[in-house]
Amino acid sequence: MNGHWRKPLLTATLIVFSALVLWPIAGATAASLAAATAFGLLLVHHLHNLSEFHQWLLAPKLENLPNGSGKWEQLFSYLARMMRRQGQIEAQLQEALTRFQKAGAALPEAVVILDNDNRIDWCNPKAEAYFGLDLDRDRGQQVTSLMRQPQFVEYLRQTDFSLPLNLRVSPAGIGDATLSIQMVPYGDRETLLLGRDITRWERLEITRRDFVANVSHELRTPLTVLNGFLETLSDMERPDPEMTARSLLLMSQQCVRMNRLVEDLLTLSRLESSVAPLREETVNVPELVQHLYQDALSLSNGKHEIHLKLADRACVRANADEVRSAFGNLVSNAIRYTPEGGRIELQWTLRGDEGMFSVTDTGIGIEMHHIDRLTERFYRVDRSRSRETGGTGLGLAIVKHVLSRHQAHLEIVSEPGEGSIFSAVFPADRMEAAPVAARPSQAVAVS
Repeated sequence: MNGHWRKPLLTATLIVFSALVLWPIAGATAASLAAATAFGLLLVHHLHNLSEFHQWLLAPKLENLPNGSGKWEQLFSYLARMMRRQGQIEAQLQEALTRFQKAGAALPEAVVILDNDNRIDWCNPKAEAYFGLDLDRDRGQQVTSLMRQPQFVEYLRQTDFSLPLNLRVSPAGIGDATLSIQMVPYGDRETLLLGRDITRWERLEITRRDFVANVSHELRTPLTVLNGFLETLSDMERPDPEMTARSLLLMSQQCVRMNRLVEDLLTLSRLESSVAPLREETVNVPELVQHLYQDALSLSNGKHEIHLKLADRACVRANADEVRSAFGNLVSNAIRYTPEGGRIELQWTLRGDEGMFSVTDTGIGIEMHHIDRLTERFYRVDRSRSRETGGTGLGLAIVKHVLSRHQAHLEIVSEPGEGSIFSAVFPADRMEAAPVAARPSQAVAVS
């Protein structure tokens, strides 16, 4: 027999037995009255506990649960244990939900949970930013009524989501961006809408394509010249000494140009892909600049007025070969773009606690809208002039990467027709004092 019935039946049996015992002693009326009174009290007991249970059901909280009496005490005890277990389960579920929401909020991708009717159940802050959503406002809304791009609506209608959709968006405060949209079905006809920002990778891909196109274009001209002269020489029945000498000279110049381009490409590739620690040493910048001054005189061949100014003997903790390459590019550019008879000044000085190597020229100058793009690979202000002077279009890109590896930066001040100032500025924590024996009493200027 069920345990819940045993005690009530035992109590009823005891009352009936007591009435039967009382019958011969006090008579039938007294025995019946005693039995009725006992059953009445038992009914009142149950009605009282039932009333307390009903009142509790109107506001069911664990702390308000009645104590009960008799069998009701055991029942309320079971109910209390059940509520405590339920509270623990709810707390665990709430903790799991909180962890999920925190994890979703921390994801770098946009995440939107859609139900089987493509209504928004939940989204993380990235999704709100990228898609212009508001979870409190848009929960339960059709996603296509909020994201109305035709390509997205068409993508959502299809059943094959194996390929992502690249979608252009303009989130407020972020600017134009390209998102890779992926739909991931899961659960009972629910769907995850994932959006990953691929703007940077798209730009890198464009840069890669432009780089290949630029390299191809740069190599096409010298290869065309070489091929043309080779065809001309091979078609000549009798070699013309003057024509042959001129052809060989021009072919040699084009080979030098291609070799310079390949060297700059290798240098730039090494700087961009280098993962090894920077090999640093104390670079005697004044001595380095003096060598560059002599190289500039040789490269100019008397066509320019070149000056050297060493306002300080401070040294720099850096990679000597990379610094020489960066400074050398600045000097050679000044010579290439300064007309014959112009003035060029090389200067090493301190600006506060920073070290600054500057190359000032009286060249053609650069318009303001070009300056921000000068360090891009193969970017030229005047393409025809750059090729005439032997430039590869990679010099300032190399300078930028070298300085970046040394936590330094390039400053450019220029005005068309007035010349330019290119300055490599090194931070204070890379500066080192010159040896005592090398410190001059005053600045050194060479003309």
